[in-house]
Amino acid sequence: MSTTTFPSLLSFKFKPSFRFPRHQQFPTTTKFQAFFNPQFTPNRIEFCPKPLRFTPVKRFAVNDDESAVAGLNEAEKEARELSSLPGRFREHIKEAMAFLIYAWRAVLFELSNWKNAALAIVRFIGYILKYALALVYKFIGNPITFTIRSIENLIYGVQTFYYWIITSAPVPELTTVIALASVILAVAETTVPNCITDQPYVLTITGLIGYAAVRGIVSEPLFWTLLVGIYGFSKFIKKRDDVSSAMPVAAVLAAVGEPWVRFVVIISYTALAIYQYSKKLSERKEDEEIEPHGRKLPVPLFLAALAIGLRVAAKWAGHRHLTWMIV
Repeated sequence: MSTTTFPSLLSFKFKPSFRFPRHQQFPTTTKFQAFFNPQFTPNRIEFCPKPLRFTPVKRFAVNDDESAVAGLNEAEKEARELSSLPGRFREHIKEAMAFLIYAWRAVLFELSNWKNAALAIVRFIGYILKYALALVYKFIGNPITFTIRSIENLIYGVQTFYYWIITSAPVPELTTVIALASVILAVAETTVPNCITDQPYVLTITGLIGYAAVRGIVSEPLFWTLLVGIYGFSKFIKKRDDVSSAMPVAAVLAAVGEPWVRFVVIISYTALAIYQYSKKLSERKEDEEIEPHGRKLPVPLFLAALAIGLRVAAKWAGHRHLTWMIV
């Protein structure tokens, strides 16, 4: 490399830095030789045409070869290629982070506004539904209230009845009721087959009337009036015979009546059944037979038997619980 020197008072050196063509050969040194052969340069002012500037440099150069600078540039390029951030934005990371934080805060603020708007819409719809319900309740509120109270009273009644059965169900009396009512039903079924199966609802209503009379809900005159009405319904409306019509009434009287009433009812009903059976036997042909239908247990007898079972089971469970506590 040639150097043009201009004479001056301070011995300045003028070194124009021009790039040479690629085909020109220059002596180079290896990295090992450059490391062990340091070059010392005096104080100088360098002039480069691109950009044109004068730079006072005072340095100690170990290796002034451009290959070392190229190696550093290559390493920096490789490090930058491994990063996913574009090179043009690396110098503005702090500004970008501040902008992202501000933008995210703005997004959260906007989302909170949308949330408040959605909640306001939901509250408005709720107010409209309440107003519509109030209008509907104004017209049909009383029937709805009556229905709800009736269901509540029914539930409380069933619960109270269940507690009464568990705590103080009269097992001997219920057993007597089942036995005497079964006598009447057996006599009626023997005389008129299928008479129990043909009138299950009448037997159920009659059993409820007998229970109400025992509990004191129905007075005695009303009790007798209801029994006469049931007999007239079966006799004149349903057109049944005397044994079938009198069976529900006789079963209730034999179950819940006084001892003398029970005795009179059983004897009278048995005599009526014998008379009717003998009368039909003389009129009916010998080869005529009536096939019995599927027999079902009357609901009052089933409930009485269920009450006995619950009472006995509860008593046994309580006894076993006390026994376990003592042990």
